[in-house]
Amino acid sequence: MDSSTILRFLIPLAATLCLILVHSNPAYSDDDVYDILQDYDLPVGLLPDGVTGYELDRTTGKLSVSLSENCSFSEGKYQLKYESRVKGYLSSGKLSSMEGVSMRFPDVWMNIVEIFRRGDSINFSVGAGKAAFPMEYFEESPQCGCGMNCGPRQARKLMANS
Repeated sequence: MDSSTILRFLIPLAATLCLILVHSNPAYSDDDVYDILQDYDLPVGLLPDGVTGYELDRTTGKLSVSLSENCSFSEGKYQLKYESRVKGYLSSGKLSSMEGVSMRFPDVWMNIVEIFRRGDSINFSVGAGKAAFPMEYFEESPQCGCGMNCGPRQARKLMANS
């Protein structure tokens, strides 16, 4: 084979490989993580405001979310705590094998290991037990420190319930 034949073969091959590598990187996309949650039939309010980055392997569903710092807030009788790195596996309507999210009820901290959607409710599993909440509770992302009880947000919530 002469060099021009080899080049005619190698250039398209190299271009194809580059395109495959660029488009197969599952960790980054133009969507933000809140859009990704909705793509997987989960509400945006499962994560607090302020996500600074994320990585998603669309092949395995492995998800890693970064927050600028640890985040906690209270909602009713529950207190939630997010570490600065939250990990899990994302699939349709489900976030499993979770690390970095815990719930306090009433005086015991429990790691949330799975969140899944069943109809119009969201279920939080702590292993031996679970708690179900209406999907509407998660239409908006909570804010660190005050949850859904922050300034104008609380006013919207109260107006919607009156």
